Amino acid sequence: MKQSAGIALYRRRGGRLEVLLVHPGGPFWARKDHGAWSIPKGEVDPDEELFDAAIRELREETGLEAPGTAVPLRPCRQRGGKIVHAWAVEGDADPSLLRSNSFTLEWPQKSGRHQVFPEVDRADWFSLDDARKRILKGQVGFLDRLMAHFQ
Repeated sequence: MKQSAGIALYRRRGGRLEVLLVHPGGPFWARKDHGAWSIPKGEVDPDEELFDAAIRELREETGLEAPGTAVPLRPCRQRGGKIVHAWAVEGDADPSLLRSNSFTLEWPQKSGRHQVFPEVDRADWFSLDDARKRILKGQVGFLDRLMAHFQ
């Protein structure tokens, strides 16, 4: 079974929690907003520790480091069956400084042309209520677990 790992980077602003979400790059996601965002995460390599993969994915997708103490969140199962492991880490970052790795895709499909797209095309901070509208349904549980950690 495939597994992913990621970091739910959060900060406190004006008495509320905000979480950093990333929007996937490429043509399939270009016009999607609600239900398209994610915590920075990605597949765990064979023989890689889950937390090490989460830190690596945060760095690859955003250019950020996880500066604080990591709190493990109970994993979520996405619609396709993939298990996503996540850790909550308090920190702050300017989303405009996003640096993402890229991937190559034949686009348009069956055109024979290959284009390079960023894995993540943007990042932003959202209140937990707003994040709930934007995050992939399979990851909403991370927002609930993050909120429960502070109650």
